[in-house]
Amino acid sequence: MILVIYLCVINLLAFICYGLDKKRAKKGLWRISEAHLLALAALGGALGALLGMLAFHHKTRKRKFTVTVPLFLVLWIAFSILTLACFYGWL
Repeated sequence: MILVIYLCVINLLAFICYGLDKKRAKKGLWRISEAHLLALAALGGALGALLGMLAFHHKTRKRKFTVTVPLFLVLWIAFSILTLACFYGWL
C-alpha cells in the first residue's frame, strides 16, 4: 500500500513539474533542470513524466527524454510486478 501511495504522489509531482517547466520555458523564466526532471522519472514518476511530456508537448524532441523516460517506466512496471509477485508468493 505504501508503494502505491508513493507512486501516485511521485507521478503527480512529475506531471506538475513537467507542466510548470513548460510554462516557465514559454515565459523565459527560471527552469527546472533536466537532471531534476529525469530524477523524478527515475524515482518512480516515469508515468507522470511521460504523460506530462505528451500533455504539454515538453521535452518530446530531446532524445535523452524520449528514450530514458519510457525506459524508466518499463523498469518501474517490472519492479512493481516483481514486488507484487514476491508479496503474494508467486515467485
